Amino acid sequence: EDVINSSSLTKFRKLRLKDMDLLNLLINRTVTIALEKGIIKSKSIIVDATHTVSRSNPHTALAVLRERSKLLRKAIYQIDGEYKRNLPQKNESNDLDQELAYCRELQRVLDEDQSIIEIPAVKEKLNLLKETIEDTKEYYLLSKDDEARLGHKSVDSSFFGYKTHLAMTEERIITAAVVTTGEKGDGPELPRLLEISQQNGMQVDTIIGDAAYSGKENLQLAKEQNIDIIAKLNPSITQGFRKDKDKFDYNKDADMFVCPAGHLAIRKARQG
Repeated sequence: EDVINSSSLTKFRKLRLKDMDLLNLLINRTVTIALEKGIIKSKSIIVDATHTVSRSNPHTALAVLRERSKLLRKAIYQIDGEYKRNLPQKNESNDLDQELAYCRELQRVLDEDQSIIEIPAVKEKLNLLKETIEDTKEYYLLSKDDEARLGHKSVDSSFFGYKTHLAMTEERIITAAVVTTGEKGDGPELPRLLEISQQNGMQVDTIIGDAAYSGKENLQLAKEQNIDIIAKLNPSITQGFRKDKDKFDYNKDADMFVCPAGHLAIRKARQG
């Protein structure tokens, strides 16, 4: 049979799957079947985290529309500097509705001129603007993403969104997933990943991860459950003496500490 139409899946997700812990439900069922069929033979889990950008841009819809229409005009002028007289007058106000109206008119004018929109550089920018116009329609319906936070991929690189913390077997079967805001560290989520994996039926004797997972609390937890942690020991976490209320998370991507409010440290030094 034909694949289900994507719009039907979207309606089902938005209208029917409310207040359901669907992710853990699917993972639990997957692990159960894999264990029953003998697919999972190992007792090791590999842990890591991946970045997920929020669908709500940290910039306003007005700023994004204005920037993308500007890039589109720039691409056109590089090909034909006199084409400006064919385009509608730019919106100079800070009103989102007026900017939307300008972008739609700009799109309409260009859609009528096949000779210009068939040029790859222009076509790419025009399609990006069309997508932004469509996305902006949803902003009227969706609430602002207040839960997303600024996270760090490195000292100089950041993202606005979430982190998905994953545990999987050596057979590449995901056994647990935990979603947090973007500024959270990887290490503190290990106990939850281990607990969910065990609840899903996994017998764990080894945890494999990077330096973010070698914190004192994780080492103590593993020792209590007779589990081996295979991860590089990082002195910046194993030799910390902060009180719980003042605890900073270690961001291994940036190799810096992050304060409870989510701000990255500007420098580090080991003294004594």
